[in-house]
Amino acid sequence: MKIEHPNPIQWQFAQRAEQLKSSAIREILKITMQPEIISFAGGLPSPATFPVAEMRVAYDAVLSRQGSVALQYGPSDGYAPLRAWIADSLSTDGARIVPEQVLMVSGSQQGLDLLGKVLIDEGSKVLVETPSYLGALQAFSLYRPEFASVPSDENGMIPAEVAKIGQGARLLYALPNFQNPTGRTLPLTRRHELVEICARLGLPLIEDDPYGALSYNGDPLQKMLTMNPGGVIHMGSFSKVLTPGIRLGYVVAPIPLAQKLEQAKQAADLHTAQLTQMVVYETIKDGFLKSHIPTIRQLYSDQCQVMLDALQTYFPAGASWTRPEGGMFIWVTLPSHIDTMQLLAEAVERNVAFVPGAPFYANDPPCNTLRLSFVTVPPEKIREGVRNLAQLIAAKL
Repeated sequence: MKIEHPNPIQWQFAQRAEQLKSSAIREILKITMQPEIISFAGGLPSPATFPVAEMRVAYDAVLSRQGSVALQYGPSDGYAPLRAWIADSLSTDGARIVPEQVLMVSGSQQGLDLLGKVLIDEGSKVLVETPSYLGALQAFSLYRPEFASVPSDENGMIPAEVAKIGQGARLLYALPNFQNPTGRTLPLTRRHELVEICARLGLPLIEDDPYGALSYNGDPLQKMLTMNPGGVIHMGSFSKVLTPGIRLGYVVAPIPLAQKLEQAKQAADLHTAQLTQMVVYETIKDGFLKSHIPTIRQLYSDQCQVMLDALQTYFPAGASWTRPEGGMFIWVTLPSHIDTMQLLAEAVERNVAFVPGAPFYANDPPCNTLRLSFVTVPPEKIREGVRNLAQLIAAKL
């Protein structure tokens, strides 16, 4: 029997729910799913790099040999052999990482959420780059911090600016390698400066590093984790070197913080899927990534060069862009009077999509920037899409 309710429920959301906003990128992706759209919008790894055959073999091996373990609940901190593998891969002669520092998470986004939950109170000062990763701004915003934007230049975050505004902050969030959205890389000298300043201020430094393995020359810079393991929180992911569909990342933190993050994870989801962790370990344990990652680097380097060449050929004077040394993104700055949100609507009509830059800023966003991702688009489509976009921009000059 259906019960009639004369008055519909008036939902009263928690105050923190008022902070929730849809991802600008996810909303744009809904528009760009049509096959005719040349999409430079999504920060998606190329499906051509997914090791389908190797992972099929790994699934079969895990389920045939350890199926009852893989399909059972697992420990909150993660599958022990995989945590040990991660700790060993990050260790250097001067900085030994132990498995107790490693927490497996359901994608880096969960790691960001757990860090926000554990470290941020309402009104806490949180330092971020200018611009910064949209997913981190979303995750941290739920805990209602006061964002302080650290000025940046073509070499990334300026350490001296952190020294000016870092006193009393809860954390500093940085992406030093081939940053999303700009593609910039923080030079080694700045890394040392940043770590030293944060140590002096007692400021936790989050080093988010999903793209570090994707250096086009195969020679990534030193991780800030190894400069100060007691003060740097390192985040990594298997999304860019295997596949994002497995939703597997990790946080490496000083043991007291790692333990608190584990408690927060227990409240969130008990543990990350045991089967997924075991399959990833089975795939990588014998050195697969040493041969697999170079193929990703070469593909992305080739795609990047195609886009850089197209930008140089077609874009009008007055536009500028980054020249990344790795990763998946190019950042474009247009003359100040061009609003890239409006430009996007016109571009979609011309079957081209990108991400406007404003959502990547925590404060005072400019309207004239945009992000281009090149790794999922064939070379001929890159050239066509850049040419069409250039024509729209030229018409506004």
